[in-house]
Amino acid sequence: MQAIIDKYRHIIVQIATPYSKGTGFYLSPYNIIVTNEHVVRDNREVVIEGKSFTRQLTPVLFLDEKYDLAFLAAPENTNLPEVEIGGQSGINEGDKVLAVGHPLGLSFTFTQGIISNKAQEAGTVSYIQHDAALNPGNSGGPLIDSEGRIIGVNTFVIKDGQNIGFSLPVNYLRQTIEAFQAGHSELGIRCAACMNIIFESEVENHYCPHCGAKVVLPSTIEEYKANGIAKTIEVMLERAGHDVRLSRRGPNNWEIREGSAKILISYHEDSGLIVGDAYLCLLPQKNIKPIYEFLLRQNNTMDGLTFSINPNGQDIILSLLIYDRYLNEDIGIRLFQHLFERADYYDNVLVEEYGAYWKEEATLE
Repeated sequence: MQAIIDKYRHIIVQIATPYSKGTGFYLSPYNIIVTNEHVVRDNREVVIEGKSFTRQLTPVLFLDEKYDLAFLAAPENTNLPEVEIGGQSGINEGDKVLAVGHPLGLSFTFTQGIISNKAQEAGTVSYIQHDAALNPGNSGGPLIDSEGRIIGVNTFVIKDGQNIGFSLPVNYLRQTIEAFQAGHSELGIRCAACMNIIFESEVENHYCPHCGAKVVLPSTIEEYKANGIAKTIEVMLERAGHDVRLSRRGPNNWEIREGSAKILISYHEDSGLIVGDAYLCLLPQKNIKPIYEFLLRQNNTMDGLTFSINPNGQDIILSLLIYDRYLNEDIGIRLFQHLFERADYYDNVLVEEYGAYWKEEATLE
């Protein structure tokens, strides 16, 4: 099982848009990233990031609302391993399966379960029902059998159910890929009315050439534009030298990299609070007292910033809080730049002078 997990780490893709976050996976024979349509809905391009390639924007190539499938362009010049696509005939109730994804913002989470029903009907589509835990963020990830073959695409769960998850069987995926490839790299979509897959060159005035239903190709989707406080935050991030398109992580959430620090920014409309949390290095297991003393001293001297320790882990966090009623671009840019600079500075001080761990080092141990 460990060999399967290690292999899939390299092809699992984190996907983020201004509206949602999800998972995808790379299929080397077709050179595409597969995910759910609902993960990338209303976006002509999305942010992808993987273990073997850096965060980048990539265009949406194909949308299929019927089967909840979408295909994305793969990163260029990346040598990723090939994984095997299984077949529907070899699936049986009671088989062990593995679901892979990025649930609730976590990275590379693998959950085991068994197949409860290999052909659970939902409308006109048969799904694989299983009890491998699926959470928000898992959508679009692969369902894998005990031999390491992809047998489905994780699609949805029953709300308030106890690990009742559903995955689109791989035969639907295989058929859809083959039909998409017939378009020879053209952008495509499955018409929700007549179920035909159509390509950009066939569409006239946004209507399906087969049934006349209105269709929306990825290239015709309007580019996202933030409004209100979110727009102000994005202007500040741009002024600080960051690409806001790469930083978006769902509604009113952004992620910034400053040196070795990761900064998560969120706007809570109900309270009017804007939070910037810079996740720095990790506490060591020994000789912690000097670090705590240092952090407490800094909290007494810093203006507008506060150190804390993640109660569920060892992350050292440097935080900034702003209420939206006090926010304007000039004040905000000064406060956020101060957070970014101090985050990168303290990350180095804590590691080099107080024995904290870089996250990469802690992962290797």
